[in-house]
Amino acid sequence: MTADAATGTRIRRIVLVLPTETYRAADFIAAAAQVDVEVVVATEHRPPLATEMESRLVVVDLDRPEEAAARIAAMADRTPIDAVVGVDDQGVLTAAHAGEILGLAHNPPDAVAATRDKAQMRGVLASWGVRQPDFRVLVPGADVAEAAAAVGCPCVLKPLSLSASTGVIRADTPADAVGVAERIRQILADHGRSPDEALLIERFVPGAEVSLEALLHDGDLQVLALFDKPDPLDGPYFEETIYVTPSRLGGPEQTAVLAAAAEACRALGLHDGPVHAELRVGPGAEGEATAWVLEVAARSIGGLCSRVLRFGTGISLEQLIVEHAVGRDVADSVRTDGAAGVMMLPIPRSGVLAGVDGLDAARGVAGVTGVEITATIGRRIDALPDGGRYLGFVFAR
Repeated sequence: MTADAATGTRIRRIVLVLPTETYRAADFIAAAAQVDVEVVVATEHRPPLATEMESRLVVVDLDRPEEAAARIAAMADRTPIDAVVGVDDQGVLTAAHAGEILGLAHNPPDAVAATRDKAQMRGVLASWGVRQPDFRVLVPGADVAEAAAAVGCPCVLKPLSLSASTGVIRADTPADAVGVAERIRQILADHGRSPDEALLIERFVPGAEVSLEALLHDGDLQVLALFDKPDPLDGPYFEETIYVTPSRLGGPEQTAVLAAAAEACRALGLHDGPVHAELRVGPGAEGEATAWVLEVAARSIGGLCSRVLRFGTGISLEQLIVEHAVGRDVADSVRTDGAAGVMMLPIPRSGVLAGVDGLDAARGVAGVTGVEITATIGRRIDALPDGGRYLGFVFAR
């Protein structure tokens, strides 16, 4: 075992599965350094200046998660590994397979695979009776209008293979749904996917939408933060803009959200590591607070949104995830700061980003703690429903 020469203590080592396009590499790598955990990077392309960590870098194909996991496991023969964490959606299945091969704490690959396939997830949750929108899977050639009438209108259509609300569109009538399906198939083709893949159609659920961040400890859900989304997400597209925490929902509503999220995790078979869940909240048939599960992911919140969260003595969400992954006890960690929020800068229209103005004025607004532009000047940016990248983020406390 590798040990620190000065203290004689064993050095913990974690593999971070980092997709090339992730926003989150720097935050996770910095978090590991802050808690004295050495990082091994598994990514799709070798960085241009990788010589400094050549022995701690493995190039993998995240579209082939079992093969990628085998490459990570082979690396463990010369570099002992304590944990494997998938940072974004593209890497979570590779991390699950690697954890299974190496005998580390992990979510079952089948459970993670279900979170990566919207139709499969809906099917699993339905078989367990978890409350969620009524849905149908639209295979090629299916009668879209008939399916829309069956689930009820308004309804939402979405592709199975895209993320970040790309291609997610509301239709108000069965006839509208037919046109929406055709548009989604064009979006799939524009993204290099098969336009003939199955689509998901589900009943639109009105009400407040929230985002839950949590850690699973052997199946027990530790809530880390509950975000409100104060801007209405009623369509026709579903661009997320503002997240604020703590939630302003009442006690019964928050209890319903937590119960639904925990039930969804049990149904899917998730039991270790970070969870990001999206839910809608509203009155049920008897007027009681009710939560509908929209999404469950075996990862933490995307983009740079986690930067508004601090726990205990000021540690970040990424630090919590890293420490949990290597077996340290973080079960008592709670948020200790006040209200916080993040704004994902909306994209008014598609085009090439020519420049950014007003940064100093934005940073001077009371309560704003930072502004970061993540889009590249000179690069094309597509507004929803055609694209899913962000212009940047504004952080506030």
